[in-house]
Amino acid sequence: MTDAQKTAADTTLRAPGDSPPDTRPAPVPLLEPREGIPPVVATDEALAEVVAAFAAGTGPVAVDAERASGYRYGQRAYLVQLRREGAGSALIDPVGCPDLSALGEAIGDTEWVLHAATQDLPCLRDIGMVPTRLFDTELAGRLAGFARVGLGAMVEKVLGFALEKGHSAVDWSTRPLPEPWLRYAALDVELLVDLRDALEEELTRQGKLEWARQEFAAIAAAPPAPPRKDPWRRTSGMHKVRRRRQMAVVRELWTARDQVAQRRDVSPGKVLGDAAIVEAALNLPPNSHALAALPGFGHRMGRRQLEQWQAAVDRARALPESELPQPGQPLNGPPPPRSWADKDPAAAARLAAARAAVSALAEELNLPQENLITPDTVRRLCWEPPAVPSREAVVEILTGYGARPWQIEQVAPILTEALLADAENG
Repeated sequence: MTDAQKTAADTTLRAPGDSPPDTRPAPVPLLEPREGIPPVVATDEALAEVVAAFAAGTGPVAVDAERASGYRYGQRAYLVQLRREGAGSALIDPVGCPDLSALGEAIGDTEWVLHAATQDLPCLRDIGMVPTRLFDTELAGRLAGFARVGLGAMVEKVLGFALEKGHSAVDWSTRPLPEPWLRYAALDVELLVDLRDALEEELTRQGKLEWARQEFAAIAAAPPAPPRKDPWRRTSGMHKVRRRRQMAVVRELWTARDQVAQRRDVSPGKVLGDAAIVEAALNLPPNSHALAALPGFGHRMGRRQLEQWQAAVDRARALPESELPQPGQPLNGPPPPRSWADKDPAAAARLAAARAAVSALAEELNLPQENLITPDTVRRLCWEPPAVPSREAVVEILTGYGARPWQIEQVAPILTEALLADAENG
């Protein structure tokens, strides 16, 4: 670290919301790589050297991954960045080195430091990297009450450095990767451990470090997310589609698009836009000529493509009534809150009281409501409250929904009070 970096990193961390002693804005230095940009590791031999270096390093390991969202099919990693004391930084190409399980094992018992860990863990898991312990700097920032928790904003606020911007949404599947992109990627892990240390101090000062540890442990222990049921229902603009035959068109077009996107390894949105799918569903075109007249199926689309999409529409048009999709997904839990007042006014009153109590407590604790307790958990508790709304019963329900001990300790009293007030009013 340069002298300027040490000076900035040693600056006393201000609590969120505190005013700086000098109101004049000081220039924020641009972060520079300490050892320059490391070469991209793309061979087994080079990877073996990285594994040995990181196994011999000390302290936490900063980890980041870059994907090609919006360009490629799926969410695979196209670059993995790491940094550890004693090992320096490493940039690894998962295309050239698709199996990083040896690296994952070499640092498996070490604390990994990630920013927004839940975004990167799935693609890291796919290449053999699974942490047993982690520290999420974004989540730590939320718990500490920071208004802006993006990596650049936090590095600047906490450590006094500006990160380079402009390459977060590029196509990371590009080969070779341009030097400015590699520089950006290397800097993402440059001060991640420094940020972790400063945030740990701040969480300790606020009495929230144990809360953060419980959250981090829950993320590390969470199993992979199951595949979404009926993912076609998440098509943007789906709320316009009301009839079952139209829903069948969305389903057929979505499925056909997904197969093409997977085969070509491109983002589904680059194959056919959601808006075009919805237009076809609403209009039910009888032939490819009518389809071509719809927005999203214009003159630039070739005849074979039009016939491909029209075939999907025709399949939906030919389905018997018994095979058409049902409107809406089977509910796993309470209905949307907007319908509670009509379906169950008492439940609506409970939810209003509980939400107000959670909001007030979150403001008092200086953290987001959704981090204090998930809105889904509150809804489920209020929709199906315990027969006797005791604190013990509320604790049991919250535990069953996966709330962490620190969350239960904070919210069980106020949620019990909200349920009791409703029972007395009833």
